[in-house]
Amino acid sequence: MNTLKSFIVALMIAIIAPANAQTADEIIANYLENTGGKESWEKLEGIEMVGVMKMQGMEIPFEQISTKDGKQLVTIELQGNRMVWSAFDGETSWQRNQMTMEAEKSDNEATENIKKQTKDFPDALLNYKEKGYTVELIGKETIDGTETFKVKMTKDPILVDGQSVPNIMHYYFDTENFVPIILETQVNQGPMKGQTIKTSLSDYQEVNGVYFPFTIGSDFQTMSFKEIKLNPEVDSAKFAFPEKK
Repeated sequence: MNTLKSFIVALMIAIIAPANAQTADEIIANYLENTGGKESWEKLEGIEMVGVMKMQGMEIPFEQISTKDGKQLVTIELQGNRMVWSAFDGETSWQRNQMTMEAEKSDNEATENIKKQTKDFPDALLNYKEKGYTVELIGKETIDGTETFKVKMTKDPILVDGQSVPNIMHYYFDTENFVPIILETQVNQGPMKGQTIKTSLSDYQEVNGVYFPFTIGSDFQTMSFKEIKLNPEVDSAKFAFPEKK
């Protein structure tokens, strides 16, 4: 009788477990569905984010634009002066020197890495297989009292000092709402090389049927968005490197 009872219990577990189990593919599919649906994400041609960045005791108003064809732009307001801080027009990447405030073109390695990142618009999780990315469910972890699914994403390698290095990101999805609340990446170069950066995502709000986190924070800075615009009209000239007159 005990043997029969044990067999029945084991059979019930085998039947129920697959129904409750989650795969990385299913978690990501649920995320896209819960934040507006895959079709809505695929229709996005551009995203404009307006907000305030808090870092080192300063509050810096900023505007960030990214487009489906790979263009990127960050505009900031510093000491009353509004300026384009960095941009990528699809071919040339540039940013301002923090000391001189002059525009400087990025080196070839940085530009190639940015070109790879443009595949992530509007979200690296959207159609990740077609992008050549792989995902793996690591397991569950509880973060600040919230149960999460930990998913590992391996993206295209990036270049660091001429060497190709792995490009891995860990997502922590809230098991109730299936939205990422933590992103975890490793620094591959510079004085913080080898360290892990955790970025928190919170305050999800709807924008024309699609949900975005309106607060993104780490130990170094916090970005609070006041407004997010979808498919904004964009002047391509803004992305161009400002040649000296």
